[in-house]
Amino acid sequence: MSSSSSASSITLRDVSFAWPDGSIALSGVDGAFNPGRTGLVGRNGSGKSTLLKLIAGRLTPTSGRIDVAGDVGYLPQDLTLAASATVADLLGIADVLTALRAIESGDADPKHFDVIGDDWDIEARADEGLSRIGFSAADLDRSVAELSGGEAMLVAVTGLRLRRTAVTLLDEPTNNLDRPTRARLAEMIDDWPGTLVVVSHDLELLERMQHTAELHAGRVETFGGPYSEWKAHLEQEQAAAAQAARSAQQTLKTEKRQRVEAETKLARRERTAKKAARDGGIPKIIQGMRANNAQNSAASLRSGLDQRVDAAQAAVDAADARLRDDDHISLELPDPAVPRSRRIAEFTDGDRTVIVQGPERVAVVGPNGAGKTTLLEQMVTGAEPTAGHIGGTLLTDRAGYLPQRLDGLDEDASALDNVHAVAPDAESGQIRNHLARLLLRGAAVDRPVSTLSGGERFRVCLAKLLFAEPPSQVLILDEPTNNLDVASVEHLAEALNAYRGALIVVSHDYPFLQTLGLDTVVELDGDGGLQQRAELP
Repeated sequence: MSSSSSASSITLRDVSFAWPDGSIALSGVDGAFNPGRTGLVGRNGSGKSTLLKLIAGRLTPTSGRIDVAGDVGYLPQDLTLAASATVADLLGIADVLTALRAIESGDADPKHFDVIGDDWDIEARADEGLSRIGFSAADLDRSVAELSGGEAMLVAVTGLRLRRTAVTLLDEPTNNLDRPTRARLAEMIDDWPGTLVVVSHDLELLERMQHTAELHAGRVETFGGPYSEWKAHLEQEQAAAAQAARSAQQTLKTEKRQRVEAETKLARRERTAKKAARDGGIPKIIQGMRANNAQNSAASLRSGLDQRVDAAQAAVDAADARLRDDDHISLELPDPAVPRSRRIAEFTDGDRTVIVQGPERVAVVGPNGAGKTTLLEQMVTGAEPTAGHIGGTLLTDRAGYLPQRLDGLDEDASALDNVHAVAPDAESGQIRNHLARLLLRGAAVDRPVSTLSGGERFRVCLAKLLFAEPPSQVLILDEPTNNLDVASVEHLAEALNAYRGALIVVSHDYPFLQTLGLDTVVELDGDGGLQQRAELP
């Protein structure tokens, strides 16, 4: 792995950032990003999104320095647009188009030429870029409100390409995108010019990167290869570190044993010398010389042994420092007692009905706009389905629901109190143990939920579902992997695999779905119809 290069596009030197309330987001970060496509990974709360905002100039470092070779284009995690925004606004070229049209109508004001700069061909380039995603220059004046979330994301990314910045930063660009839209985005990224840095938990997208950078322990370490190669390298590195730690620990144990054995021999030798002195009639001056020599010899031996023990301890400390403390979720969940014959839920489009029975695991998939989230909300609230839409019915009143927005938390209450609200008979120590197994520990358990990171908030929501009393017989999850880092997605899969009730999961994240041991797949076609499949399409 390497963390710097003379040809680096972005260089970080001792970069720190603290929020106005004094909480530290980043501390002393060093590293670099090289030209080409780089996937930036790291645990939730490590500061990836904050780092992108710092590089983009949206935030200013509290200390340290960021050097960027050229101008920067930036796509935030959440696109927030006015209702009146157009496709041209989303592309970021509305001002240039306005100036061009003014000149074409005879207005030769110099300010229009300043706005246009070198972008006289912007409309032709916009048409070319839009054509790749199913649009054209004829759509430039369309309202963004007419687009789906996935279409808006593709248009925004297209706009970044049109601007031809030296450096482009994308923060979780595939959130909520269906499979076809993800494929289009991937094609755009494959031949991206200049330097591209992408924060993502999308394993398929990360596999298309030329480099993988990890934000960890105050450094950005860059590996020359996609995510799977980086992960294999890291696992190999950690295995070697673990072996080195075991060897160092064994050496320390040996040195300590030899130190004790040596001390025992010295004590025996000293007793023998004293007895010989008492019984042998040796002159006192000779006895003193011998005792002095023995003490010097013992001191020298002890010093040498102590140095060897200290050196062995230092080797243990150095080996342990190379090992990561990446915990894994380990849960003992209550059994929700879902008999195989128990009907849990059903979906119907009027012609076909799919029944969820017993502890089955069901994925609900389909294109953006097919109504997946609407279906889940209708099921949970018990409302009547809208005409022409697929309907869902819950056949149990013991259901836990995780919406996309992670709402439903008491923002002013602690994680402990939020879980206590759904498990009133549980003792505080028991809830703390549950949260610890979900990797939520220490002060984070007692802080207001509003101060927690996205990953921590997610774990509180998950704890409310998993530890509710009585246990939920079915968990209904809507895009649960959004905004989670790769490790947290793995932790979520571990937690769900320990759950013995039914699962109904909406997700575009197929690698995640494949870890859940699906029993059936319900595919919505976007026209009010459904199909039941044995596996993911």
